[in-house]
Parts: sequence; C-alpha cells; structure tokens
Amino acid sequence: MGDTDAGNVSDLRAVLPRILQLGTLMNRSGLGERAMKSIGADLDRPGLSIIIALYTAGKALRVGEIADRMQVAGPHVTRHLHVLERRRLVHGPPDPDDRRARLVELTPDGREIADRYVTTLLDWFGDALSDWSPADRRTFYDLLLRFTDDLAAFLAATAEEA
Repeated sequence: MGDTDAGNVSDLRAVLPRILQLGTLMNRSGLGERAMKSIGADLDRPGLSIIIALYTAGKALRVGEIADRMQVAGPHVTRHLHVLERRRLVHGPPDPDDRRARLVELTPDGREIADRYVTTLLDWFGDALSDWSPADRRTFYDLLLRFTDDLAAFLAATAEEA
C-alpha cells in the first residue's frame, strides 16, 4: 500500500464500526420480520427473499438466477419455491428459450405482498432520513449505490481469483 493510501485506510478504519453497525442493524434488528408483520405477511425469510428477488428483477427469472441474486445454492431456492407455489405467490411457466427449464414469476398475490413490503421499508427509511436535506439524501443515495456496486464488483473479481 502506497503513502497516498495511508489516509484512505485511516478514513476507512474510522468508518468501519459504522459499516459493521449498519450490517447488524439490517440483519439482526428483525427489520424484515417487522415489515412482514406490519403488512400481515406470513412468510419465512427465504420465501420473502425469493419474492423480493423477483420483484426487484421486474421479470421472470430462472431458478439459478434467483439463487445467484440471493447468493445461495439452487436447491435451496427450489425447496422454498414449492411452498410459494402452493400458496399461489409464484408460478413457473416454461422458459420459451429452453423448454427443459422453467421461469419463475410473481403472481398478482405475490406482487401485492412485495409491493406492500417494499413500501413499508421505504416509508421507514424515509422516516429515518426525514431530517436530512434533499441534497444530503441525494448524496447519500448516490454514494450508497456507488459503494455497493464497487464492493460487489470487487468481491466478484476476488472470488474469481481464489
């Protein structure tokens, strides 16, 4: 690491506790469960993750694509898809490009749960940022997007090297 990186490391060392705290807040606070309870949804975390992966994709996905987005193995997704299909929250039409495969998409009921869940989270995040100026919120959004994109790209690149 060069001399110009010393200040960068010092800045990162100072912010690291907050990055870890944010991870803890997001993962252990029960935020997802609280939002599900708030909207009256009775789903486990993997089921909700599948619904949100489909919702954010905005299109039907193959099982492998859902697994990639969730960073889990395909069989894990398949097990939870069966439950979601029985509850009529997702369905799996054949893939028009490969009849051996199938796509998975949200049903209207699945989309409605996802809409309510996302709206609840966004309302809570908006409330947490309500005292921020519009300029500060925009800067935060822009930098958070940039950070997550750059971190994801870095981690993907280093995983390929391993």
